[in-house]
Amino acid sequence: MNPVARLRLRTRAADYAYALRHEARAFLGPRTDPARYLPGGGWHRVDAAVPRAPVLLLPGVYETWRFLEPLAAHLAGAGHPVHVLSTLGVNRRPVLDAAARAGAYLTENDLSGVVLVAHSKGGLIGKTLMLGDGGARVAGMVAVATPWDGSVYARLFPPGSAVRHFSPRDRQILALARERGVNARIVAVAPAWDPHIPGTGELAGARRNVRLGGSGHFRVLDDAELREAVLAAVNELGTHAP
Repeated sequence: MNPVARLRLRTRAADYAYALRHEARAFLGPRTDPARYLPGGGWHRVDAAVPRAPVLLLPGVYETWRFLEPLAAHLAGAGHPVHVLSTLGVNRRPVLDAAARAGAYLTENDLSGVVLVAHSKGGLIGKTLMLGDGGARVAGMVAVATPWDGSVYARLFPPGSAVRHFSPRDRQILALARERGVNARIVAVAPAWDPHIPGTGELAGARRNVRLGGSGHFRVLDDAELREAVLAAVNELGTHAP
């Protein structure tokens, strides 16, 4: 086995280990009150002189919002009110349904100038939301490791599974790729190498494409470089909110 293949095998193993560890924490660990990331919560830093854009977290498939807690803590600590969509559960619902739930949450809570922070499938949900009626409430989105053009590995999953819908031939994947009107309000962040969506981390026409130094689809979520890249993009998008 050549050195690159060995490195990628180790990266894949470490990526799955991170995912399993954090999934176990999400289901078996102490319950986290999402209000801790809102004003008045333990993690939120209030700075009335410099109001920060509200953030809505959109996790990936089979992930609860707690999978994005490293980002939630970092953003709340910088003064951003961080909202979560607990009704997504483990995010197995179709993208259209999840986007509708996110739009309803923004309306019910009268949120505007919101920056979406998404991981993987969450980026597809966020873009669908931005293209719909709820898009007027969204300033922009930071999407991490999103399969904009699908993933060639989706065909390895059984028909009807939540992952199978990420096929590059899926009608919704193709339809979203054709819609570029909101791409200029999206900062797409991708790892140096993604074992799950190879070659699909960049978004055509994005406000900016950011390539990280670290690799892995999941474990980049707790990477210091990623946290700083997401915070910088959230501040930028929030400042330029319509």
